[in-house]
Amino acid sequence: MTVPGDSNTATSRISPIPPAPGQAERPAAVRVRGLWKRFGEQVAVSGIDLVLPQGRFVGLVGPNGAGKTTTLSMITGLLRPDAGEVEVAGHDVWRDPVAVKSRIGVLPEGLRLFDRLSGRELLTYLGRLRGLPEAEVERRADQLLDVLDLSSAQNKLIIDYSTGMRKKTGLAAALLHNPEVLFLDEPFEGVDPVSAQTIRGVLERYTESGATVVFSSHVMELVESLCDWVAVIAAGRIRADGPLEAVRGDADSLQNAFLALVGAQGNPAGQTLDWLGGAR
Repeated sequence: MTVPGDSNTATSRISPIPPAPGQAERPAAVRVRGLWKRFGEQVAVSGIDLVLPQGRFVGLVGPNGAGKTTTLSMITGLLRPDAGEVEVAGHDVWRDPVAVKSRIGVLPEGLRLFDRLSGRELLTYLGRLRGLPEAEVERRADQLLDVLDLSSAQNKLIIDYSTGMRKKTGLAAALLHNPEVLFLDEPFEGVDPVSAQTIRGVLERYTESGATVVFSSHVMELVESLCDWVAVIAAGRIRADGPLEAVRGDADSLQNAFLALVGAQGNPAGQTLDWLGGAR
């Protein structure tokens, strides 16, 4: 492919953690080279290069409209890029899509499920679609429904599930085939604190096993508490990426480092909304 014209480069890049003496460098879970996407005249993703290490909890952070969802959609094969290459678990997303899709789990934004199936029926259907033996599907479904606190609702139709229950069901579906890399787009959006804590516990256990989680968010406190690797995206470009401590730098929080990286400014002088509030 030819790359759409734009010569701007990333503002700040952080080098990966060097391997310890006598140890090989941690392999990459995701490699992105020269990724571009336009929608008409709007450039959504502008020549991204990114390497995400295996076995990490990775946060892709940025303001609304920064290109997070578009980037994840291209990385996971849901949206074809205008230019660039993506490898996941060592396989090219567009040249070898079957190999990639067997190795990844995806929980997209705006999750759509089969509303007229029960939670149990959905997991059974997806497990058999993945080619798993029936007994293994049932075993894994039992465990996922139990761990995600969905057992009592497993026979209810998904149309009657709350937002949190839908998110947990979507996570169960994404984990059912034991993927190497899990991609989550705003997984905690609209989720109550109890469900959020449950999801968090499952994800932490998953990464401890050596798998990789890549999730997008604009909530810096959440990313800082969960992630050990961060990539900051703004206006379709990577502004910084690397270990959390390196991206945070001298700032007292990831929030402040993020604001500096994306060039956020306060309310412009004179725009004080002097009509808002006060006596009527």
